[in-house]
Amino acid sequence: MSSTIDIQPYLESFEPISLSKMESVKLMNRIDTKYVVPLSVLPHILSKAVDDYFIQEIDGVRLFTYDTMYYDTDDLDMYIRHHDRQLVRQKIRVREYVDSDLCFLEIKKKNNKGRTKKKRITIPRATNLTGDIIGHGKKDYTIAQFVEAKSRYRWDQIAPKLRTRFHRITLVNRAMTERLTIDIDLSWENQTTENIVSLPRMVIIELKRDGQVPSPMLHIMLEERIRPLKVSKYCIGTALTSPSVKQNRFKAKIRKIHKILNTTIQ
Repeated sequence: MSSTIDIQPYLESFEPISLSKMESVKLMNRIDTKYVVPLSVLPHILSKAVDDYFIQEIDGVRLFTYDTMYYDTDDLDMYIRHHDRQLVRQKIRVREYVDSDLCFLEIKKKNNKGRTKKKRITIPRATNLTGDIIGHGKKDYTIAQFVEAKSRYRWDQIAPKLRTRFHRITLVNRAMTERLTIDIDLSWENQTTENIVSLPRMVIIELKRDGQVPSPMLHIMLEERIRPLKVSKYCIGTALTSPSVKQNRFKAKIRKIHKILNTTIQ
């Protein structure tokens, strides 16, 4: 981890929860609320959350490494649709859970009611997709067929565009009605421009709930006067690593992120 703040002692203070026990909190159809805070504030937030949340632990690990490749069209249709504030949009990515040796092809869809639905399948551990045949229950099909069946894009329309790496903490509330992901040490590598950008002091906290269930983290954020901020790792990373891409509506958000990262807890 590239940060200078040691958060491991704070992670150790949480009661652990196993991956198998988290199965009931998948929330593949959910409402997301995101926040951006500076790394210096994270220990304070974790201290306030410790009594209300479990922490995911696998083989003694509580801070996990994620490696994600986002796919898009040559004209960045998925990025542009998000930039232009179209409510109905999709993202296609390959996400590798480095510590657990798992890899998934994921298709995320957001509808006009603000709900996120995600479809995913296990694929061989690799960053770039292939046309290999994969199994799913009693039916075999290719990765291309899965993409075309579950998204609005043809297989030959998309290609790797942005690689994103980060570390993640996953918390689950004691009522088992929400998951909280905390992403730190974010970096992006653009596959077209080859530019690399890192924001080691940036923390993205995402609250994932099935509807408007009570949330301890919402109360913590209200107490700390931390307001939600809609942020897409793919879109922010693309804008930061590709200066020529359309990004007028993201400039103010990027400025706000940099302002947040320069604040400290009172």
